[in-house]
Order: sequence, then C-alpha cells, then structure tokens
Amino acid sequence: MKEFNWPVRVYYEDTDSGGVVYYANYLKFMERARTEWLRSFSIQQNSLRDQFGVIFAVRQVQIDYLLPAKFNDELVVITRVNKKGKASIIFEQTIVRNNEVLAKANIKIACLDADLFKPVSMPALIIKKLSEE
Repeated sequence: MKEFNWPVRVYYEDTDSGGVVYYANYLKFMERARTEWLRSFSIQQNSLRDQFGVIFAVRQVQIDYLLPAKFNDELVVITRVNKKGKASIIFEQTIVRNNEVLAKANIKIACLDADLFKPVSMPALIIKKLSEE
C-alpha cells in the first residue's frame, strides 16, 4: 500500500528535562499523522461521527523506540495501512529523522458506534477510499 508522510517539528514542550522527546509524544505524532492521512481523503473525523455515527479508537499499540528525537529536530511520520478488516485498520507507522529510524509502531484502530462504543463495520466511504489507495 501507498505511504503517507507527515512532517513534525519537535518543540520544547515535546521534550523532557534532557531535551529528548518524551516517549508518549511519539504516539501523539503518530495520531496526528493518521488524522492527516484521513484528511488526505477529504474525510474529517468529526464528519464520520456526524454523518455515519462512528468514531475511530486505538485498540492496540506495539511500539519500538530505537533512537531519541531531540528538541528542534525535523521528523517525518510515515504511515502505511498494513491490514484492513471489516471494522478495523492496522497501521504501520515509522518516525524518521533524515534516514534514521527513531520509532516503529503497529497500531490497530477500531471503528466504533459513536454512542455505544461497540465495534461496527466501517462506512462504505472509508472502505472505498482504502481500496483506491
């Protein structure tokens, strides 16, 4: 599948007292990249809720931290769809600085009924967009 790249600059607020990106912030960078990936299909998360009554929620995360990112680094979050299910998507996401891999993750996202928080099939629009990729 095609990859989606999203640039991220490391701000002081992203770092700990040593100037290194705090581990949880890598997940925030990845979340932003997945949101922008959806926007690249002209899909907004709030419209998924309003039009289709669904939301996406993180179901599972497996992440490897390989090298530290530091204050003022320019990073790229590379996002690929690894596997599509009826009610879920597994993303492979990698954060790089130049050609160095800093962190790699597999993140499973579940499609949920927005009111019941139970798994439901993804809207046909999302399935269609994923098929076009």
